[in-house]
Amino acid sequence: MNKALLIVPLIVVLLIVAISSLFIVDEREKALVLRFGRVVQVKEEPGLGVRVPIIDQVVRYDDRIISIDMAAQEVIPNDDRRLIVDAFARYRISDVERFRQATGAGGDQAIAIADNRLERILNAETRAVLGSVSSGDILSTDRDALMLRIRNGAIAQASGLGLTVIDVRLKRTDLPSQNLERTFLRMVSERQREAEDERARGREAALRITAQADRTVVELVSEAEREARIVEGEADARRNAVFAEAYGQDVEFFEFYRSLEAYREGLATGNARMVIAPPEEFFNYLRSPTGDAPRRASQ
Repeated sequence: MNKALLIVPLIVVLLIVAISSLFIVDEREKALVLRFGRVVQVKEEPGLGVRVPIIDQVVRYDDRIISIDMAAQEVIPNDDRRLIVDAFARYRISDVERFRQATGAGGDQAIAIADNRLERILNAETRAVLGSVSSGDILSTDRDALMLRIRNGAIAQASGLGLTVIDVRLKRTDLPSQNLERTFLRMVSERQREAEDERARGREAALRITAQADRTVVELVSEAEREARIVEGEADARRNAVFAEAYGQDVEFFEFYRSLEAYREGLATGNARMVIAPPEEFFNYLRSPTGDAPRRASQ
């Protein structure tokens, strides 16, 4: 009877010791087993773990992806236009033993310490990367390369904390309020300069087109005048040929016709006056019905 009474408490004690020596690691966490503050076991896989009761301490760490919102900071790109940048990052505890050494704590306290130290690293990398490019590159929608440079620059330093930086994103990039008006005036000035350049190029193009049109007009007029002179010359030659042919067929009639033309031109109505002696040959056809008697008499 006395033995039974001793065995039952012993079994209970052994059961308690066995239960207290076991611990469970969830799939969302990692665990370290510490013995007098020194790491004696690293448990990264989910499942059941064993420790020495009372002596060993189990410290758990989050194995999920952790987000950190970085405080907005002012950066100065290489064109000296100040910008306010707001970013966030995502990281994971990759080396839990090194993370313990870097933070010296566990649980939420370790995460807070890691967030603070990682934010300083990311802020420095953000200023360095964004300070090497223009504000136009930062404000553009295609800035994935800049975020990748920030992440890659922070990876080496974050690994010393036992962390792996997964991603860095720029949420907001704005101008400081005191610079908005100056930036707006600069943008207006730049647009006015671009507009004046466009107008200058337009005036240059107009002058070039006008000069080409004037040249074309001169060439066309010159060519038309040349062709007109050629046609006029050909007409004069044709007229002279006709006159010569007519003169050869009937000399007397031709002279009579020419005299009539001279009378029409010389005696036309107007203010002109002619002083000619009547015996002149100009009046041959007026003195004689045929016009040949006076010439024969004079011969």
